Amino acid sequence: MGDQNARAVTDEAGGASSAIPALRWEEPPEGPVLVLLDQTRLPHEEVELVCTDVQALVQAIRSLAVRGAPLLGLAGAYGIALAAARGYDVNEAADLLAHARPTAVNLGYGVRRAVAAFRDAPPHQGAAVALAEARALHAEDAAASTAMARHGAQLLAELVPGGGYRLLTHCNTGALVSGGEGTALGVVLAAHRAGELRRLWVDETRPLLQGARLTAYEAARAGMPYTLLADNAAGSLFTAGEVDAVLVGADRIAADGSTANKVGSYPLAVLARYHHVPFVVVAPTTTIDLATPNGDAIEVEQRAGSEVTDLAPSPLGTQAYNPAFDVTPPELITAIITENGVVSPVTAESIVTVCNR
Repeated sequence: MGDQNARAVTDEAGGASSAIPALRWEEPPEGPVLVLLDQTRLPHEEVELVCTDVQALVQAIRSLAVRGAPLLGLAGAYGIALAAARGYDVNEAADLLAHARPTAVNLGYGVRRAVAAFRDAPPHQGAAVALAEARALHAEDAAASTAMARHGAQLLAELVPGGGYRLLTHCNTGALVSGGEGTALGVVLAAHRAGELRRLWVDETRPLLQGARLTAYEAARAGMPYTLLADNAAGSLFTAGEVDAVLVGADRIAADGSTANKVGSYPLAVLARYHHVPFVVVAPTTTIDLATPNGDAIEVEQRAGSEVTDLAPSPLGTQAYNPAFDVTPPELITAIITENGVVSPVTAESIVTVCNR
């Protein structure tokens, strides 16, 4: 097991911090570390994990202490920088990190970028160059968040004339998953700042409740008007005409536009289509994997059944089916918002076009 220490988060006055980065690099005298906000402890505790080696970071990724496709890309890149700075085998570190979770394509992308930078570096400068690459990716992701929010605001104005949006979201897609203000929740935040958000409907997102714990946490901090609902209550909202658009993130987008996202997203897409409500995916182009031809080729992570059986105590020996993600086909997706623009209609041709802009 890696070296992973926990510490409470405080501001300079010793109270709870009001703006906590999900991930950051520090260089204390004893050596560089990667500091993560432990998302398994939110919203009731704001605790940071201090990772001094790759094994600790892999443990944090697998436990979902750090999560969300763009942020996993950053974690992968910084993990390579950490291995290089600490004198560990970079190739071994890359293998451990890239396979920590199989569905999110950004994790492997971040690892590959930092490894390539390390290998191309001048002698004895590999660690510094890998860290610079991780920081560059971090800045790019923050810029992508800003651009997606801008494109999202324009698209919402077209899809929901008159403003006053009632938006439904699933899982967590804000600053906790990004180097910036997020993907889908970044668009919601832009609508809120513009005075156009009437209501954010927050799916609780079972079994690990990322919506109830994390999206509600971020929405409350931002002062958004939000309401939490059980996942299986979404249908009644659609029936009542209370949803203007659905906004979700993505962990991998295949070349044909099929999108893997937190399990429960596909049923929302079906409901949205039946009720003629736009279903919109928000993700940077780094989440698009042109090497994966379609949804059938996306490897869906299967997580421990105990996450389901422990949600409410089940009889001893109960088996559970617990996929972390499901896949929404492109014909159910109204649009995909990227930093390079909006993909609509969602086709293989439009996916390639947005990647090449």
